[in-house]
Amino acid sequence: MNKILEVKDLCKSYEVNKRKTTVLNGLDLTINEGEMVAVMGPSGSGKSTLLYTVSGMDKMSAGSVKFCGKDMAGLSEGELAEMRLDDMGFIFQQMYMMKNLSVLDNIILPAIKSKRTNEPRKETVKRGQELMRKLGIIDTADNDINEVSGGQLQRACICRSMINSPKMIFADEPTGALNRTSSEEVMEELTKLNNEGTTVMLVTHDAKVAAKCSRVLYIVDGNIKGEFDPDRKASVQEREKSLNSWLIDMGW
Repeated sequence: MNKILEVKDLCKSYEVNKRKTTVLNGLDLTINEGEMVAVMGPSGSGKSTLLYTVSGMDKMSAGSVKFCGKDMAGLSEGELAEMRLDDMGFIFQQMYMMKNLSVLDNIILPAIKSKRTNEPRKETVKRGQELMRKLGIIDTADNDINEVSGGQLQRACICRSMINSPKMIFADEPTGALNRTSSEEVMEELTKLNNEGTTVMLVTHDAKVAAKCSRVLYIVDGNIKGEFDPDRKASVQEREKSLNSWLIDMGW
């Protein structure tokens, strides 16, 4: 398999009131194309910091991060922004959307801002509508973002993350603000995208969510303490049960 994300000796520190706090401490990680990897761990373990750092949203303090073979430390701010826009998709627990735009306009905004193609707006709108239809929210296209449910809005965020056909999606607690039904619907869509070839890295505290991934990493004190590889032939319920047992062994 080709490596899409290669992380070596990654360190991330913050300085607050002249006190240095190390969040990531010499972390190594490899994610291959087509994987769906969950990152779990106790609060303050560095899960979200890891996701933000390897995706270029936050600067590393030391180490190396390569995305599709490109060393991110050697890229300018403009090049990083372009990589995030064109090659990465992002989904967050807090569903950031522009309040003055319709749901559809929010979805196609990254494509309009992209310099990769001079696609006519009509074609961009068509692609956005196709994504909305695929995720079952086409009837919300002209709605304001405060006129749809949380589950519909998170599926709109998935559409937005896919509009530029990214190589990889980064998701930080994508189901954290949703009820169980909406959470399962969103995970079903992410799993479909992964089955179609999109690589996914997600942070979660929910074993039901993590059990649907191809690999689970457990972080403690800024480093990977363990890795769980679910039995692909087992049912989701069996995988969740095995994962919960493993998490207890890890100190969950």
